[in-house]
Amino acid sequence: MRKQWVWSVLLGVVIAIALIGSNLNQRSADTTASSYQTTLPTGNGFLAAPPVDAQRLLTDVEALSFRRFTEADRSRARDYIRQSLEAAGWTVQTQPFEAGINLYAERPGTEPIPGTVLLAAHYDTVERSPGADDNATAVATVLEAARLFGQQPTPRTLQLAFFDLEETGLEGSIAFAEEVADNLRGVIVLDMIGYACHESGCQSYPPLPITPPTDRGDFLAVIGDQGSPFLIESFSEDSLSANPSEQTAQITLPQILTLAVPTFGRLTPDLMRSDHVPFWRKGIGAVLVTDTANFRNPHYHQPSDTLETIDRSFFVGSAQRVVNAITTLLTTLD
Repeated sequence: MRKQWVWSVLLGVVIAIALIGSNLNQRSADTTASSYQTTLPTGNGFLAAPPVDAQRLLTDVEALSFRRFTEADRSRARDYIRQSLEAAGWTVQTQPFEAGINLYAERPGTEPIPGTVLLAAHYDTVERSPGADDNATAVATVLEAARLFGQQPTPRTLQLAFFDLEETGLEGSIAFAEEVADNLRGVIVLDMIGYACHESGCQSYPPLPITPPTDRGDFLAVIGDQGSPFLIESFSEDSLSANPSEQTAQITLPQILTLAVPTFGRLTPDLMRSDHVPFWRKGIGAVLVTDTANFRNPHYHQPSDTLETIDRSFFVGSAQRVVNAITTLLTTLD
Protein backbone atom coordinates (compact mmCIF):
# COMPACT_ATOMS: atom_id res chain seq x y z
CA MET A 1 0.00 0.00 0.00
CA ARG A 2 1.21 3.48 -0.82
CA LYS A 3 1.23 5.46 2.43
CA GLN A 4 2.68 8.74 1.13
CA TRP A 5 -0.65 10.47 0.51
CA VAL A 6 -1.97 9.24 3.83
CA TRP A 7 0.85 10.87 5.72
CA SER A 8 0.79 14.05 3.65
CA VAL A 9 -2.74 14.69 4.84
CA LEU A 10 -2.30 13.21 8.30
CA LEU A 11 0.79 15.12 9.28
CA GLY A 12 -0.68 18.33 7.97
CA VAL A 13 -3.65 17.85 10.26
CA VAL A 14 -1.40 16.82 13.14
CA ILE A 15 0.73 19.92 12.83
CA ALA A 16 -2.23 22.26 12.63
CA ILE A 17 -3.82 20.73 15.70
CA ALA A 18 -0.53 20.59 17.58
CA LEU A 19 0.00 24.31 17.16
CA ILE A 20 -3.34 25.11 18.76
CA GLY A 21 -2.98 22.84 21.74
CA SER A 22 -2.86 19.21 20.65
CA ASN A 23 -0.99 16.59 22.65
CA LEU A 24 2.46 16.94 21.14
CA ASN A 25 4.14 16.77 24.52
CA GLN A 26 3.94 13.58 26.54
CA ARG A 27 1.29 13.82 29.20
CA SER A 28 2.33 13.40 32.78
CA ALA A 29 2.05 9.95 34.31
CA ASP A 30 -0.71 10.93 36.72
CA THR A 31 -3.08 12.15 34.00
CA THR A 32 -6.34 10.19 34.01
CA ALA A 33 -8.89 10.35 31.20
CA SER A 34 -12.20 11.75 32.39
CA SER A 35 -14.15 9.14 30.45
CA TYR A 36 -12.97 6.13 32.44
CA GLN A 37 -11.21 4.96 35.56
CA THR A 38 -8.41 2.40 35.56
CA THR A 39 -8.89 -0.36 38.11
CA LEU A 40 -6.69 -3.36 38.79
CA PRO A 41 -8.99 -5.97 40.36
CA THR A 42 -7.76 -8.46 42.95
CA GLY A 43 -6.31 -11.47 41.20
CA ASN A 44 -5.71 -9.57 37.99
CA GLY A 45 -2.04 -10.53 37.91
CA PHE A 46 -0.69 -7.08 36.99
CA LEU A 47 0.29 -4.30 39.36
CA ALA A 48 1.98 -2.60 36.42
CA ALA A 49 2.56 -3.27 32.76
CA PRO A 50 4.96 -6.18 32.23
CA PRO A 51 8.33 -5.29 30.70
CA VAL A 52 9.06 -6.24 27.12
CA ASP A 53 12.12 -8.35 26.33
CA ALA A 54 14.38 -6.46 23.93
CA GLN A 55 16.22 -9.54 22.75
CA ARG A 56 13.01 -11.41 21.91
CA LEU A 57 11.71 -8.42 19.97
CA LEU A 58 14.89 -8.12 17.93
CA THR A 59 15.06 -11.88 17.34
CA ASP A 60 11.54 -11.82 15.91
CA VAL A 61 12.32 -8.88 13.63
CA GLU A 62 15.44 -10.61 12.37
CA ALA A 63 13.55 -13.86 11.75
CA LEU A 64 10.82 -12.05 9.82
CA SER A 65 13.05 -9.74 7.78
CA PHE A 66 12.56 -11.39 4.42
CA ARG A 67 10.33 -10.51 1.50
CA ARG A 68 6.83 -11.56 2.47
CA PHE A 69 5.18 -10.91 -0.87
CA THR A 70 4.61 -14.23 -2.64
CA GLU A 71 2.25 -16.85 -1.24
CA ALA A 72 5.22 -19.09 -0.41
CA ASP A 73 6.97 -16.33 1.52
CA ARG A 74 3.81 -15.28 3.33
CA SER A 75 3.22 -18.93 4.25
CA ARG A 76 6.71 -19.01 5.74
CA ALA A 77 5.87 -15.93 7.81
CA ARG A 78 2.60 -17.51 8.95
CA ASP A 79 4.46 -20.63 10.08
CA TYR A 80 6.77 -18.50 12.22
CA ILE A 81 3.88 -16.54 13.72
CA ARG A 82 1.87 -19.70 14.40
CA GLN A 83 4.78 -21.48 16.07
CA SER A 84 5.55 -18.43 18.22
CA LEU A 85 1.95 -18.13 19.38
CA GLU A 86 1.63 -21.82 20.15
CA ALA A 87 4.88 -21.73 22.13
CA ALA A 88 3.32 -18.95 24.23
CA GLY A 89 0.25 -21.09 24.92
CA TRP A 90 -2.20 -19.64 22.40
CA THR A 91 -4.54 -21.59 20.14
CA VAL A 92 -4.18 -20.20 16.62
CA GLN A 93 -7.08 -19.91 14.20
CA THR A 94 -6.93 -19.16 10.49
CA GLN A 95 -9.25 -17.07 8.37
CA PRO A 96 -8.84 -17.81 4.67
CA PHE A 97 -10.27 -15.21 2.33
CA GLU A 98 -10.22 -14.83 -1.43
CA ALA A 99 -6.55 -13.98 -1.85
CA GLY A 100 -4.87 -14.64 1.49
CA ILE A 101 -4.98 -15.94 5.05
CA ASN A 102 -5.30 -14.10 8.35
CA LEU A 103 -4.16 -15.60 11.65
CA TYR A 104 -5.76 -14.79 14.98
CA ALA A 105 -5.93 -16.02 18.57
CA GLU A 106 -7.89 -15.12 21.68
CA ARG A 107 -7.35 -15.30 25.43
CA PRO A 108 -10.64 -14.93 27.33
CA GLY A 109 -10.93 -12.43 30.15
CA THR A 110 -11.84 -13.28 33.72
CA GLU A 111 -14.73 -10.86 34.19
CA PRO A 112 -18.08 -10.59 32.43
CA ILE A 113 -17.13 -7.23 30.98
CA PRO A 114 -18.41 -6.61 27.46
CA GLY A 115 -15.83 -5.83 24.86
CA THR A 116 -12.66 -7.47 23.60
CA VAL A 117 -9.40 -5.59 23.00
CA LEU A 118 -7.84 -6.41 19.61
CA LEU A 119 -4.13 -5.90 18.90
CA ALA A 120 -3.24 -6.35 15.23
CA ALA A 121 -0.54 -5.94 12.58
CA HIS A 122 -0.12 -6.89 8.93
CA TYR A 123 2.62 -9.40 8.09
CA ASP A 124 3.00 -8.99 4.31
CA THR A 125 5.43 -6.71 2.47
CA VAL A 126 5.74 -5.03 -0.89
CA GLU A 127 7.53 -7.04 -3.55
CA ARG A 128 11.11 -5.86 -3.17
CA SER A 129 11.43 -5.10 0.53
CA PRO A 130 12.30 -7.37 3.48
CA GLY A 131 10.10 -5.13 5.62
CA ALA A 132 11.97 -4.95 8.92
CA ASP A 133 10.17 -1.77 9.96
CA ASP A 134 7.23 -2.38 7.60
CA ASN A 135 6.01 -4.45 9.29
CA ALA A 136 8.17 -6.93 11.19
CA THR A 137 8.53 -4.48 14.09
CA ALA A 138 4.76 -4.50 14.55
CA VAL A 139 4.41 -8.28 14.20
CA ALA A 140 7.20 -8.76 16.74
CA THR A 141 5.41 -6.48 19.18
CA VAL A 142 2.15 -8.42 18.87
CA LEU A 143 4.09 -11.66 19.44
CA GLU A 144 5.72 -10.14 22.52
CA ALA A 145 2.28 -9.19 23.82
CA ALA A 146 1.25 -12.81 23.28
CA ARG A 147 4.11 -13.97 25.49
CA LEU A 148 3.46 -11.40 28.20
CA PHE A 149 -0.32 -11.73 28.40
CA GLY A 150 -0.83 -15.38 27.45
CA GLN A 151 -0.60 -16.75 30.98
CA GLN A 152 -1.68 -13.65 32.91
CA PRO A 153 -5.40 -13.21 33.60
CA THR A 154 -7.01 -9.83 32.97
CA PRO A 155 -10.66 -8.78 33.20
CA ARG A 156 -11.05 -8.09 29.50
CA THR A 157 -10.51 -10.55 26.66
CA LEU A 158 -7.43 -10.03 24.49
CA GLN A 159 -7.51 -10.92 20.80
CA LEU A 160 -4.46 -10.88 18.53
CA ALA A 161 -4.62 -10.73 14.73
CA PHE A 162 -2.09 -10.86 11.90
CA PHE A 163 -3.48 -9.50 8.65
CA ASP A 164 -2.48 -10.64 5.19
CA LEU A 165 -2.27 -8.41 2.10
CA GLU A 166 -2.38 -4.98 3.68
CA GLU A 167 0.00 -3.76 1.02
CA THR A 168 -2.44 -4.62 -1.79
CA GLY A 169 -5.43 -2.77 -0.39
CA LEU A 170 -6.18 -3.72 3.23
CA GLU A 171 -7.57 -7.05 2.05
CA GLY A 172 -6.90 -8.99 5.23
CA SER A 173 -8.25 -6.42 7.67
CA ILE A 174 -11.35 -5.89 5.52
CA ALA A 175 -12.07 -9.62 5.62
CA PHE A 176 -11.42 -9.77 9.37
CA ALA A 177 -13.66 -6.81 10.18
CA GLU A 178 -16.46 -8.28 8.09
CA GLU A 179 -16.30 -11.91 9.18
CA VAL A 180 -14.49 -12.30 12.51
CA ALA A 181 -14.66 -9.06 14.49
CA ASP A 182 -17.26 -9.31 17.23
CA ASN A 183 -17.95 -7.51 20.51
CA LEU A 184 -14.84 -5.35 20.23
CA ARG A 185 -14.19 -2.71 22.86
CA GLY A 186 -11.39 -1.25 20.78
CA VAL A 187 -8.67 -2.00 18.26
CA ILE A 188 -4.96 -1.11 18.24
CA VAL A 189 -3.34 -1.45 14.81
CA LEU A 190 0.46 -1.28 14.58
CA ASP A 191 2.12 -0.24 11.33
CA MET A 192 5.87 0.56 11.39
CA ILE A 193 7.04 1.35 14.92
CA GLY A 194 10.81 0.87 14.79
CA TYR A 195 12.46 3.77 12.98
CA ALA A 196 13.55 7.06 14.54
CA CYS A 197 15.85 9.88 13.53
CA HIS A 198 17.25 12.41 15.94
CA GLU A 199 19.01 14.95 13.76
CA SER A 200 17.49 18.33 13.06
CA GLY A 201 15.58 18.20 9.78
CA CYS A 202 15.26 14.41 9.56
CA GLN A 203 11.46 14.44 10.04
CA SER A 204 9.81 15.72 6.88
CA TYR A 205 6.35 17.19 6.31
CA PRO A 206 4.17 18.16 3.38
CA PRO A 207 4.24 21.81 2.26
CA LEU A 208 2.44 23.88 4.89
CA PRO A 209 1.84 27.57 5.52
CA ILE A 210 2.76 27.07 9.18
CA THR A 211 5.93 26.10 11.00
CA PRO A 212 6.11 22.39 11.93
CA PRO A 213 6.32 21.78 15.70
CA THR A 214 9.39 19.54 15.40
CA ASP A 215 11.85 18.50 12.73
CA ARG A 216 13.12 15.44 14.60
CA GLY A 217 11.57 12.02 14.09
CA ASP A 218 11.72 10.74 17.64
CA PHE A 219 8.01 10.50 18.48
CA LEU A 220 5.45 7.71 18.12
CA ALA A 221 2.18 8.79 16.50
CA VAL A 222 -1.18 7.50 17.78
CA ILE A 223 -4.13 8.33 15.53
CA GLY A 224 -7.65 7.41 16.59
CA ASP A 225 -11.28 8.23 16.05
CA GLN A 226 -12.62 11.12 18.08
CA GLY A 227 -15.44 8.98 19.45
CA SER A 228 -13.08 6.63 21.30
CA PRO A 229 -10.85 8.88 23.42
CA PHE A 230 -10.12 6.07 25.87
CA LEU A 231 -8.04 4.32 23.20
CA ILE A 232 -5.88 7.38 22.58
CA GLU A 233 -5.67 8.16 26.29
CA SER A 234 -4.39 4.66 27.03
CA PHE A 235 -1.11 5.69 25.39
CA SER A 236 -0.88 8.73 27.66
CA GLU A 237 -1.00 6.64 30.81
CA ASP A 238 2.36 5.57 32.24
CA SER A 239 1.27 2.29 33.79
CA LEU A 240 4.88 1.42 34.60
CA SER A 241 5.04 4.17 37.20
CA ALA A 242 2.97 2.23 39.73
CA ASN A 243 5.58 -0.47 40.24
CA PRO A 244 8.69 0.04 38.10
CA SER A 245 11.22 -2.77 38.04
CA GLU A 246 14.94 -2.53 37.36
CA GLN A 247 14.29 -3.89 33.87
CA THR A 248 11.49 -1.49 32.95
CA ALA A 249 13.37 1.48 34.40
CA GLN A 250 15.99 0.98 31.70
CA ILE A 251 13.46 1.28 28.86
CA THR A 252 13.25 4.73 27.31
CA LEU A 253 9.68 5.49 26.31
CA PRO A 254 9.34 7.64 23.17
CA GLN A 255 7.28 10.79 23.15
CA ILE A 256 3.68 10.26 22.05
CA LEU A 257 1.95 12.49 19.51
CA THR A 258 -1.81 11.92 19.49
CA LEU A 259 -4.50 12.91 17.01
CA ALA A 260 -8.26 12.40 17.34
CA VAL A 261 -9.96 12.22 13.92
CA PRO A 262 -13.67 13.17 13.76
CA THR A 263 -16.47 11.16 12.09
CA PHE A 264 -14.37 8.01 11.66
CA GLY A 265 -12.36 9.80 8.97
CA ARG A 266 -15.30 10.48 6.67
CA LEU A 267 -14.24 14.12 6.37
CA THR A 268 -10.63 13.13 5.65
CA PRO A 269 -10.83 10.38 3.00
CA ASP A 270 -7.07 10.29 2.45
CA LEU A 271 -6.70 8.93 5.98
CA MET A 272 -8.69 5.85 5.02
CA ARG A 273 -5.73 3.76 3.83
CA SER A 274 -4.49 1.62 6.71
CA ASP A 275 -5.68 -1.41 8.67
CA HIS A 276 -7.64 0.64 11.21
CA VAL A 277 -9.99 1.76 8.43
CA PRO A 278 -12.21 -1.35 8.07
CA PHE A 279 -13.02 -1.03 11.77
CA TRP A 280 -13.80 2.67 11.47
CA ARG A 281 -16.17 1.85 8.63
CA LYS A 282 -18.06 -0.47 10.96
CA GLY A 283 -18.18 2.16 13.71
CA ILE A 284 -15.61 0.33 15.87
CA GLY A 285 -13.11 2.43 17.80
CA ALA A 286 -9.56 1.92 16.54
CA VAL A 287 -6.16 3.61 16.69
CA LEU A 288 -3.21 3.45 14.32
CA VAL A 289 0.22 3.46 15.98
CA THR A 290 3.13 4.35 13.69
CA ASP A 291 6.53 6.00 13.28
CA THR A 292 5.11 8.00 10.28
CA ALA A 293 6.60 5.80 7.55
CA ASN A 294 8.20 7.61 4.58
CA PHE A 295 8.13 11.02 6.26
CA ARG A 296 10.93 9.75 8.44
CA ASN A 297 12.20 6.44 7.16
CA PRO A 298 14.21 6.61 3.89
CA HIS A 299 14.10 2.80 3.71
CA TYR A 300 10.31 2.68 3.39
CA HIS A 301 9.31 0.06 0.77
CA GLN A 302 12.98 -0.35 -0.16
CA PRO A 303 15.37 -3.33 -0.16
CA SER A 304 17.26 -1.47 2.58
CA ASP A 305 14.42 -1.87 5.13
CA THR A 306 16.50 -4.27 7.23
CA LEU A 307 17.17 -4.92 10.91
CA GLU A 308 20.33 -2.83 10.71
CA THR A 309 18.27 0.31 10.03
CA ILE A 310 16.01 -0.10 13.06
CA ASP A 311 16.57 2.25 16.00
CA ARG A 312 16.64 -0.43 18.67
CA SER A 313 16.06 1.80 21.67
CA PHE A 314 13.13 3.55 19.98
CA PHE A 315 11.65 0.22 18.85
CA VAL A 316 11.85 -1.37 22.30
CA GLY A 317 10.38 1.77 23.85
CA SER A 318 7.57 1.79 21.28
CA ALA A 319 6.79 -1.84 22.03
CA GLN A 320 6.68 -0.99 25.74
CA ARG A 321 4.29 1.88 25.01
CA VAL A 322 1.98 -0.59 23.26
CA VAL A 323 2.17 -3.07 26.16
CA ASN A 324 1.45 -0.25 28.63
CA ALA A 325 -1.63 0.75 26.64
CA ILE A 326 -2.84 -2.84 26.34
CA THR A 327 -2.44 -3.29 30.10
CA THR A 328 -4.55 -0.21 30.74
CA LEU A 329 -7.27 -1.33 28.33
CA LEU A 330 -7.40 -4.91 29.59
CA THR A 331 -7.66 -3.86 33.23
CA THR A 332 -10.03 -0.93 32.79
CA LEU A 333 -13.53 -1.18 34.23
CA ASP A 334 -16.12 1.27 32.92
